[in-house]
Amino acid sequence: MFSRIHHPGTLRSPLTATVLSASLSLALAVSAASAWAQPAPTSGTIPLGDGYMGAGYLLDGQNFTPDTRDLSLAPQGVGVIQATTSGIDVSHYQGTINWSSVKAAGIKFAYIKATESTTYKDPLFNANYLNSYQAKVIRGAYHFARPNLSSGTSQANYFAANGGAWSRDNLTLPGMLDLEGGCYGKSTSAMRTWILDFYNAYKTRTGRDVVIYTSPSWWNSCTGSWGGMSAKSPLFVAHWTTASSPSIPSGFPYWTFWQYSDSGSVSGISGAVDRDRFSGDGTRLLALANNTP
Repeated sequence: MFSRIHHPGTLRSPLTATVLSASLSLALAVSAASAWAQPAPTSGTIPLGDGYMGAGYLLDGQNFTPDTRDLSLAPQGVGVIQATTSGIDVSHYQGTINWSSVKAAGIKFAYIKATESTTYKDPLFNANYLNSYQAKVIRGAYHFARPNLSSGTSQANYFAANGGAWSRDNLTLPGMLDLEGGCYGKSTSAMRTWILDFYNAYKTRTGRDVVIYTSPSWWNSCTGSWGGMSAKSPLFVAHWTTASSPSIPSGFPYWTFWQYSDSGSVSGISGAVDRDRFSGDGTRLLALANNTP
């Protein structure tokens, strides 16, 4: 969460002190009652640990020129009309989740935050990853990239060792790299190298192509509309809209996953949750999970 710096004035009376003390106690009680279900960051630099899918999306739109092109269809003719396979993405911001209720609500897949940089693991990842598996929700782990803190190789290795691994068990999607929230002071060529290093290290560890989550604004600005990953990585595009199709980054011919809203509601989850779609039916989703053609 973003910290706010307060400058309290001088207490002028015992009554004022008593009121402030009572207010503080109430605030602490509310905080303890919602230890994980916190509101999300909305602007500025995202502190380590507070990154999640969509944390930097609105910031990207402010900093960069959005790409407003229409969706290009996949070679297979996959379009939004077929994209009826519903999913969500979560982190500790959603608090404790009843995954059986999520499954009963028709959610077929979920991406779950695992790590950031090489030092942070989401405190609810283990519970979410296990409980979603037991509820038979096809799930995958994701890593929130911090390209300014360490190399792509080291972050991929940390991710793979702390929840981002993959196995062919009918319920595990390939890991995902979350790229958003500014270019971290890197040139487009340096950012391309960082992403490719992450990809290569992750594939060496797991045998899978890492999924890339990003927005058109971020990708076009921070990688220079690079097409070097389109043949390697499925695209998870962030575009919050009520339109029938998303804008996609230059360099990618089509999308595989689409995060279309950050204000969804799903049974089993208190508060808002990101809503996602997969560009195919359940059979194709299972094929992606199991690394089959």
